[in-house]
Amino acid sequence: MLQLYKPEDYKRVLETALLVAADPVPLADLKRLFDQEFDEDTWRTLLDDLRRDWAGRGVELVQLATGWRFQTRPEYQFYLDRLKNEKPPKYSRAVMETLAIIAYRQPVTRGDIEDIRGVAVSPNVLKVLEGRGWVDTVGHRDAPGRPALYATTRKFLDDLGLRSLSELPPLTEIEKVMDLAETPFSQEAQSPALPPAEGQGSFQI
Repeated sequence: MLQLYKPEDYKRVLETALLVAADPVPLADLKRLFDQEFDEDTWRTLLDDLRRDWAGRGVELVQLATGWRFQTRPEYQFYLDRLKNEKPPKYSRAVMETLAIIAYRQPVTRGDIEDIRGVAVSPNVLKVLEGRGWVDTVGHRDAPGRPALYATTRKFLDDLGLRSLSELPPLTEIEKVMDLAETPFSQEAQSPALPPAEGQGSFQI
């Protein structure tokens, strides 16, 4: 077994674990890597140092809603997209508007969404968002019929590269995105408000 003595040794283990992980790794799981127990300041120092070690490279270490991961820097994603055989999924304006309403007004019912949009919400729109893992039912409103309450998920934040809802971009950015709603989700035409296509932004060996 490799003996760990210096901070660099611990960082190398962290680096290895994060590089091979398919999904963001929670801090609680990273702590299981070592027999030693570190205080929160030590963990912050190790991860911040590792993040600085990768500064200026094609991938970066980021903290997301569900944990830490290495991901492709946005400026390089355009070139990596050329290696993909599948086209990124397209989302209609209705899907994008519904997602924006849920993200900024959550939790909301289907009726709330319809009141804001001024049109009926197709069940397929919510199914698309739920199928992608961006939206989930979080409860029911205490009202006649007990309508379902919808909210965004931690996967939604991960796909946006965010740690919390407080980091969502201003609504003005969402309005700009609506003009691109009929285009594929690609890094080339992506604003900070647009979640990437499945697997985009993650770096895997």
